Amino acid sequence: MLRYRTVVLSAVFLTVTVAMVAAAQPVTLYVAPKGNDTWSGTRKTPNLLRTSGPFASLRGARDAIRHLKARGPLTHPVMVKVLGGVYRLTEPFVLEPEDSGTTNCPITYIAESGEKAIFSGGRAVKGWQKRPRRVWTVTIPEVKTGKWYFQTLFVNGERRPRARTPNEDYFRATGTAPPRRDPKTGPTVARDSIAFAFRPGDIKPWNNLNDINVVVYHAWATTRHRIASVDTTNNIVEFTGPSPWPFGKWGITDQRYYVENLPEALDAPGEWYLDRHTGVLSYIPLPAENPNDVEIVAPLLTELVRFAGDADAGKFVEHVKLSGLSFLYTDWVLGPEGHRSRQAAPDATPTIALSGARNCMIEKTEIAHVGGYGIRLGHGCKDNRIEQCHIHDLAAGGVLIGEMQLPKEECGRADRNTVYNCFIHDGGHIYATAVGLWVGKSSYNAIQHNEMCDFLYTGISVGWSWGYQPSSANHNIIEYNHVHHLGFGVLSDMGGIYTLGVSPATRICNNLFHHIESYSYGGWGIYTDEGSTDIVIENNVVYRTKDGSFHQHYGKDNIVRNNIWAFSRERQLVRTRAEEHCSFVFEHNIVYYTSGTLLGSNWAGTRDNYKLDHNLYWNAAGSPVTFAGATLDRWQAKGQDTHSIIADPLFVAPEKCDFRLQPRSPASEIGFTPIDVSTVGLVGPREWVNQPRPVKRQWVEIPIKRPAK
Repeated sequence: MLRYRTVVLSAVFLTVTVAMVAAAQPVTLYVAPKGNDTWSGTRKTPNLLRTSGPFASLRGARDAIRHLKARGPLTHPVMVKVLGGVYRLTEPFVLEPEDSGTTNCPITYIAESGEKAIFSGGRAVKGWQKRPRRVWTVTIPEVKTGKWYFQTLFVNGERRPRARTPNEDYFRATGTAPPRRDPKTGPTVARDSIAFAFRPGDIKPWNNLNDINVVVYHAWATTRHRIASVDTTNNIVEFTGPSPWPFGKWGITDQRYYVENLPEALDAPGEWYLDRHTGVLSYIPLPAENPNDVEIVAPLLTELVRFAGDADAGKFVEHVKLSGLSFLYTDWVLGPEGHRSRQAAPDATPTIALSGARNCMIEKTEIAHVGGYGIRLGHGCKDNRIEQCHIHDLAAGGVLIGEMQLPKEECGRADRNTVYNCFIHDGGHIYATAVGLWVGKSSYNAIQHNEMCDFLYTGISVGWSWGYQPSSANHNIIEYNHVHHLGFGVLSDMGGIYTLGVSPATRICNNLFHHIESYSYGGWGIYTDEGSTDIVIENNVVYRTKDGSFHQHYGKDNIVRNNIWAFSRERQLVRTRAEEHCSFVFEHNIVYYTSGTLLGSNWAGTRDNYKLDHNLYWNAAGSPVTFAGATLDRWQAKGQDTHSIIADPLFVAPEKCDFRLQPRSPASEIGFTPIDVSTVGLVGPREWVNQPRPVKRQWVEIPIKRPAK
């Protein structure tokens, strides 16, 4: 068989070589759902003898290009055109350094014009039988024999929830678990991070206990646990692995959780349960839904594409482009000790993973219905571009750039990457703490003209250094992004954009942030946390946040200039930590509000600790504008806001969030430059720019609550 394949590939090489010599144009190969990887790939359709035609897979085209390159360097670009249809993957498509193109001869895998090429990591589930109590079932032999176990199910492209209790809202812990003596070592062992007390009846010693998940909500993260034991005498549940924090750190009576993946909780339309031991998949369909008349898909893979370069060895995948393709249906995996990411879940598996990639591009690509993040630009990824991609229905988040640890060698660092004009939305379905776009220890990146919405935590997170450590994320440009509808009252300590660490030459400019709602504290617009330093925040419009359009926890020498901050419900501007150095300079801003206070938290210190001037403030509810309890005159006597004014800025229609200025606006008196939000967000063809419009959502404002001390 190996000899036969070698002969076939030699014939493919000969055919491709003839095509190259015949014309000075890109070499074109074809892939089709009914193709054959033993064919030449140079024909769009099979010949009459069915001895030549398109390949059946990207792998077939990749291998043909490898044989072509084995005879000498590329002299022409290579275009792999993928015809419309569904390609079901049983393993990820892998590109290695030998699969690289060059600057003059790039390699492109592109959907045929006007056709939709779908690469699916899922398998259709068929043969359903109706059972009593509205339950439909099907037996999957591969599950019963231990060859397959999936944790996600999609019906007509919609993610369905696993059976859980309660169906809505949460259970709440009643106390911490007491320590106990270790029978092997003798000392008393604390259990506050691995067990808690529950209300009688909320947790039981159910069947299939090892498959049950307990999903616990902390301030800004969730953890997912496997159950080790249930003590119904003392009502204590203990897990196989610990939480990063003690349960109840933010108030034990507000320690929320729910229980998932147990047959006893299968009671609501849309819920499903898979029994690992019997192989039986049970599903309660939605009203008027017949499981045999819809497409039901379960994922086989967790990853669909891998750019497998080795940056440390100087071997890169270069000059490769994916264009116009769709990558759908992947799963997630829960380890023996559960999942306990502290923040943003950057360890969640990406559907497209790049490592050691340089000068590669992913454009006009759809990534949806997946079990982790959409794309990761990881170790050693430099000068890559993600453009006009639609990334949605995500167990985690959209795009990851960089790593949690800064590589010692420059070649291993992820720098100079661009995410441009992408629509990233509807995430956090499994990892609620995931974000739309995460930049870890990575610099010189550009995040421009994207729209991100409908995540349960932060929209954009930049930097991964706590405190005033040496910079590991600098010169990052975040501009012209539209980031909105975040939080939905699920997590706390979150914002439209969240920054950490010393970040010289990082700019957050010309963005639009709005509708940000936390569970408890937080729900900020622009949130400079944990030593955020040397960041320029300019020409942004931020409105409809819960607590603070702008909040700086602590940092140094940030410039906050020429922004509009409007309609924060509780406090408009928040400064938490007083430090000896200058926290920030706040100038030429407009602050407009109807509820709450102007300044919140800690405004201790002098003009040397923070500097406010040339600003316009207005309480449209008619209440006096005060500054940490002081009138403007007394505030100015402290050296703050010497040239600032209290006046109606005369927005065109603030109640409709139209913050354009009328001609008579007094904003000119403070040197304010009008901000044109029409340039923010997606750009290009009308059908692309209008992609976000059909998204429907119900927005609910959560009552203000403070974390327990």
